[in-house]
Amino acid sequence: MNTGDYRILLVDDEHDILEFLGYNLQREGYEVYTANNGREAILAALQHKPHLILLDIMMPEMDGIETCIEMRSHPELGETVIAFLTARGEDYSQIAGFEAGGDDYITKPVKPRVLLTRIWALLKRAGKPSRADTMKKEELTIDRERYLVIVKGKEITVPRKEFELLTLLMEKPGKVFTREEIFHKVWGDNIIVGDRTIDVHIRKLREKIGDKFITTVKGVGYKFRE
Repeated sequence: MNTGDYRILLVDDEHDILEFLGYNLQREGYEVYTANNGREAILAALQHKPHLILLDIMMPEMDGIETCIEMRSHPELGETVIAFLTARGEDYSQIAGFEAGGDDYITKPVKPRVLLTRIWALLKRAGKPSRADTMKKEELTIDRERYLVIVKGKEITVPRKEFELLTLLMEKPGKVFTREEIFHKVWGDNIIVGDRTIDVHIRKLREKIGDKFITTVKGVGYKFRE
């Protein structure tokens, strides 16, 4: 993997932050684009197709949560990694970010080297090739090539982490995945997320595919029904 192969979109209403982050990322070799608000960010994302978006939450007119939801409604951004970069560290704010389709949540202030490490870890996991095949269970199908979930013939675009989580469980029906295993395989060892992150993603998946496929094993983790 080469940093020059990746496009990053920075979204923040504070010019100094954009300048600081952009300088550090460009110095590492990334192709960097910037936007000052959510509406600009959506247009820039659709134009440049970034591999990763660093998105501030507290912005006027259209905040980061609304922006993320809108971005996830566009299939062409389905594989884009979205990480919230914000000074708000409350649990409810993190949960809202993940529910909106975010992949990671980074709290400011953050040291440049730590941020660069987090970004590289996110891109490495996102860059893993998916097998061009499908998995099917009753009326539920996963199309890895098109990054789609199909329920009763209806195509559903889901955020990257929900897709990876569902794929992980569906690959081994009946196997109980502990929370630690899920964190390791879906988020990686270098990513720090809140305790409720998995629960939020499971709940969102159940809302989209139904309750019968994913079973909770109390005190242990989750499994895909045999």
